[in-house]
Amino acid sequence: MSDLDALVYDWNRDGRVARPDYRSVELDDETLRDGLQGPSVRNPPLEVKIRLLRLMDQLGIDSADIGLPGASAQARATVVALAKETAKLRITPNVAVRTHPADIKGAIEAAVESGVAIETCAFIGSSPIRRFAESWSIETMTRQVEESVRLAVNNDLPVMFVTEDTTRADPETLITLYETAIGAGATRICASDTVGHASPEGVRNLLTFIRAEIIKDRDVKLDYHGHNDRGLGTINALAATAIADRVHGTALGIGERVGNASMDQLLVNLRLWELITTDLEPLVEYTALVVEHCGATLPANYPALGADAFRTGTGVHASAVVKALRRGDRALADRVYSGVPASVVGREQRIEVGPMSGESNIVFWLEQHGIATDRARIDRIMTAAKASDRLLTEDELHALARLD
Repeated sequence: MSDLDALVYDWNRDGRVARPDYRSVELDDETLRDGLQGPSVRNPPLEVKIRLLRLMDQLGIDSADIGLPGASAQARATVVALAKETAKLRITPNVAVRTHPADIKGAIEAAVESGVAIETCAFIGSSPIRRFAESWSIETMTRQVEESVRLAVNNDLPVMFVTEDTTRADPETLITLYETAIGAGATRICASDTVGHASPEGVRNLLTFIRAEIIKDRDVKLDYHGHNDRGLGTINALAATAIADRVHGTALGIGERVGNASMDQLLVNLRLWELITTDLEPLVEYTALVVEHCGATLPANYPALGADAFRTGTGVHASAVVKALRRGDRALADRVYSGVPASVVGREQRIEVGPMSGESNIVFWLEQHGIATDRARIDRIMTAAKASDRLLTEDELHALARLD
């Protein structure tokens, strides 16, 4: 424990009532498949996808969904190129396929061409509402699952069987589908909150049921894949770490409708829990690439990576940070008014000047820019700041600091 840890009483770890049970688990990055299904998202060029794969690898992410090989010949070619790239990295590839022979064939062809045993993630809807809309029978679904999983396994592909809309599916159907897939050779099963229906309690209830009633003592891994329709994507993914073996997410939470659990937020929280020690500075480039090439947005107030995450122009807040910086203690400055230390993602605290600023903001800004802190300058900047409806820009501050 660092000296600073002794200065923070952490109710997150108090344990007298609720005990935290988050764990370090495997992580699966869905940015290059589910992430690209977002209605406003652009499909980036191959070289950007390769760079993103390398950044995922640097971030310690264990696996990545690299596409839908059954979608088209072009999609399969991209999957092959990305699978070949993973052969140079620690990260392993997987692909999404429907429980349909044509899709399984696409995965087999991609694996053969790339020379990589790509994990095949075969999915089918499982909830009563989905079955009703599609006019599916359990008998037909079970046959599709058995045939598809067995076809992939017989061609030496590891299989994860995925039930879509698992968080709204009944226990009997889940038992039938998962048992069929495991019997056909699936070594992973995945529970999906496809429409972002679940609460953290729902995630725990579902995963506990699957582990106790389906997996039991078998050597079968359990994944969790969640969406963010209720704004619970990240906390649900964190809740899942208590029970699942692998949890999914995407850069900035991009994906279908309002998106998925945010991989970047998941990583930051795991790091703050000291469950991982990964260098998270690559998150800056990882998210910037998704903004530039996929058309994603990064709001100024986005946690840890937004432009405003470590900026303050408020007098009381800035004063505490400035006092820490004057001591030469950047670690203290990082934590005294921030729940996420800026250094975790390779950034720094920024003191700015605006209508809620105190004199200490102005003096600190002047000192940082090597400008004399005489009374006339301070008063001139203070008057302008109090009259403003926002933080002053660097150009405005430099102009006000000139006394000509």
